[in-house]
Formats: sequence, C-alpha cells, structure tokens
Amino acid sequence: MKLEPSDLATIAEAVANRLQQLADTDSRLGNQDRIGFPEAEAAELLGIPQHVLRDCRLRGEILARKIGKRFVYSRQTLLDHLSGKEPN
Repeated sequence: MKLEPSDLATIAEAVANRLQQLADTDSRLGNQDRIGFPEAEAAELLGIPQHVLRDCRLRGEILARKIGKRFVYSRQTLLDHLSGKEPN
C-alpha cells in the first residue's frame, strides 16, 4: 500500500492531536493539589467511558475508595493504571 502525501498529512495531524490530548491529561494528573478524582472525572482523564472504568473497578483491575456514595480514585492509582502496574 502506497501512502499519498495527503494521507501523511492526515496521519501527522491525528498524531499531533493525540499527543496534545495526552499532554493535557498529563498536566491535569500532574497537579499536586488534587489527590483524588471522582469516577466521572477519572474516566475522562483516562480517556475512557465511565462505565468502562466502573467495570475495571468491579473486576479489581483498578482500586477506588468509596467516600459517601461516590467512588474516588487517587492520583497515584490513575498514574499506576496508565503505566500498567497491577493494583495492590
């Protein structure tokens, strides 16, 4: 398969957009002032639907604490999950 110059431009644009999204997520997670994120926000930071994060929590793939009626994910838990570390 031969790529046309317009294909390369489209691929470069998609890669640039994704890198910017990752940088934005990294900057939000890098904020040391926040130590926990509610499930909806944690899912958004990970770039996945909230129900997918909930299912991961229910399968024990990621840890969360229940505070009141909400589940909260620590900053470190999200970073560990992104890096592929197993939950303790």
